[in-house]
Amino acid sequence: MLTIPNIIYLTDIYFDFGAVTILPDLLKKYHISRPLIITDKGLVKLGIIDRLCINVAAIFDHTEPNPTESNANEALMVYQQSTCDGIVAVGGGSPMDLAKSVRLLVNHPPPLEQYSVLRGGSSKITDNMPPFIAVPTTAGSGSEVGRAALITVSSGRKLGLLSNYLLPNATICDPEPTIGMPPLLTAGTGMDAISHCIETFCSTRYNPVADAIALDGLERGYSNIIKATHNGADRKARSEMMMCSLEGSLAFQKGLGAVHSLSHPLGALTERQFHHGTLNAIFLPVVLRFNFDYCENKMQAIAGRLKIKDAATLPAKFDELNQELGLPGRLRELGITKEDLEHLAQLAQEDHCTPTNPRPTRVEDFHRLYSESW
Repeated sequence: MLTIPNIIYLTDIYFDFGAVTILPDLLKKYHISRPLIITDKGLVKLGIIDRLCINVAAIFDHTEPNPTESNANEALMVYQQSTCDGIVAVGGGSPMDLAKSVRLLVNHPPPLEQYSVLRGGSSKITDNMPPFIAVPTTAGSGSEVGRAALITVSSGRKLGLLSNYLLPNATICDPEPTIGMPPLLTAGTGMDAISHCIETFCSTRYNPVADAIALDGLERGYSNIIKATHNGADRKARSEMMMCSLEGSLAFQKGLGAVHSLSHPLGALTERQFHHGTLNAIFLPVVLRFNFDYCENKMQAIAGRLKIKDAATLPAKFDELNQELGLPGRLRELGITKEDLEHLAQLAQEDHCTPTNPRPTRVEDFHRLYSESW
């Protein structure tokens, strides 16, 4: 059993099959005696929470696929009424982002929008927060080692909160729970991780360390996503996909790009609940074509790492990958109409991921990208 983290980068990470057994010791380390578990009903039904073998003060399992501010306020009320003294998030990116938002609200006054990047709110976020441990059960969002949380605030916008103080105190990356993931969820979350690796690598910020991590994660993900999707019991593939997810998020320090700028406004349509990773998979080939001439050297490096001879074929390769994974190739396959997209381009242009896209992107460009993706 792991007794010390085997990765220390931004936060302590315990990565291995069976690593979740370290959780009781971590609760003691961070003086958490009454944890609130933030998760979803599916994981409770699967018995994942019972397998943690810890005493909990309360479980909040009403996490929405795209968490909202009202969702955070509900969980906060449970935290307060149960006199909790720490948070453990178990699940994919949604429970992680919700947990970060609840953690912030414990000692920071509402509303959440004032803390968003778009409102210049990062400086308002302090370290006055309860301890937080993350236990991912999917391999995609990387939120378990990310400084950001995405939340649909009361105004209806999906905004990013960003601060080093939002990082979990510790993260347990145990690939074991991912073995039971259905194929389409494996594919969608895997493409989320792959899109993170590509967008951080192509970001305009200078960070060679993050570049190296992103490329390593991309190679692992690209080489294993089909295996993990078509043979969910492949332990090596599952471990490699979790490492791809982890590395994509460790490289978040560089920022993302237009793939995420396009996805976030659709994620704010809470009545529709589109899967974020699936949206990213659809947008990725379109954005690669759009950006190609502005980061051709980066595209060549990606192609070389993936053993693809001609970098110009990268968009087509990812179209083919989506098809082989059984993912939709166009937004209309998700039931999205052109009317749904009419007012989203302005929101995409204002998104916090847009400034680090390699190609300067205007509102009319986002109109075009949505149209090409439809």
